[in-house]
Amino acid sequence: MDSLPEIHLNLNDPDFVYDPYPRLAELREATPAFYDPVWNKVFFTRYEDISALLRDKRLGRSILHVLSRDELGWPPPNPLTRDFDHFQENHILDNEPPKHTRLKGLFLKAFTPARVEGLRGKIQSIVNALLDRAEDRGRMDLLHDYAEPLPVAVIAELLGVPEEDRHLLRPWSAKIVKLYELGYTDEQAREANQAVVEFSRYIQALAEDRRKRPRDDLISALVQAEEAGDKLTEDELVANCILLLNAGHEATVNATTAGMLALQRHPEQKKLAVEAAKAGHGEFFKGAVEELLRYDTPLPMFERWVLYDLEWKGIPLRRGQEVALLYASGNRDPRKFSHPDTLDLTRADNPHLTFGLGIHYCIGAPLARLELQTSFQTLLKRLPNIEVVEPVEYTGGFVIRGHKAMPVEF
Repeated sequence: MDSLPEIHLNLNDPDFVYDPYPRLAELREATPAFYDPVWNKVFFTRYEDISALLRDKRLGRSILHVLSRDELGWPPPNPLTRDFDHFQENHILDNEPPKHTRLKGLFLKAFTPARVEGLRGKIQSIVNALLDRAEDRGRMDLLHDYAEPLPVAVIAELLGVPEEDRHLLRPWSAKIVKLYELGYTDEQAREANQAVVEFSRYIQALAEDRRKRPRDDLISALVQAEEAGDKLTEDELVANCILLLNAGHEATVNATTAGMLALQRHPEQKKLAVEAAKAGHGEFFKGAVEELLRYDTPLPMFERWVLYDLEWKGIPLRRGQEVALLYASGNRDPRKFSHPDTLDLTRADNPHLTFGLGIHYCIGAPLARLELQTSFQTLLKRLPNIEVVEPVEYTGGFVIRGHKAMPVEF
């Protein structure tokens, strides 16, 4: 693209994944928008651009409703990801209006604020049980013993997955989300596709049981959800249940480990949080969680397709092109946040990008907030001396930036 600087941002470079913020700051100041010829995407790094483009209806999460594969110059669909692609076609996140509007309306009939609030006590009991197992040991792996099991148990409880089957969910999800990274392998594609097949069969069987014997769970409510005579198809119900698990725990897991690491590296802020936890100041943790989500963004980048030719601040964006929105950079933009590289758990004005904006704003945000507030408040109250054993390793990808493990002592 002649009008943009060409820069290759190696999103899988271990040094960049470990600490992307210095490089993002350089790009944000010198080249707020650039074209990466390797990824074939236009990257945006500033808050103002990212927030506006997220709301711009000329961009979308999908494009095949506007242009065919032939028109886009794409090869035929990858047979290795046939079932994964079918899953993508049927969930809320990767659809645009009018299908998105229809799916979201039906889904929100079942996934209500009251249903989320009704999980508060269960979330607290799950957190307590996880800490009960670790408290006397003096050490645990915060990732595997706490951050991972909590949201999986909560989503399983929400959906109505029996306890004896819950061990199946995380491995399926971990394989599926590999395809959201850039540069996945054929083996990862096969594993993700097989995980979609197995997960889909499981949800289909559960949905069939709930049709016959409804319970007070989300799958029962989704089976029954209806609006203007319209209901979710079986494929749509299955796809959105899988999406809920994938989206509903990957971000929460990464936010927990990244947040704990941020507290460790800012002892004065950790002290504030521990004092608030001991005093039972739940309101403190509402703001603290927002700051942790801003400071180290758990899902640092999302992409959008250009649906119609447009010019953005003199930059021509052509139909069929893809843009990459660097949330992690926008969340550290000094034009929007004062002292953005400072962790301030008392930050009052915090309109971070972490849950997105526009029609694709994360519908699971209220549940994620409730989980994280409960999780951090209880963890720091019961284990005030918790310390991360550094260094910690990242999983290797930037798009879903998580840790391999996080040993802690207390």
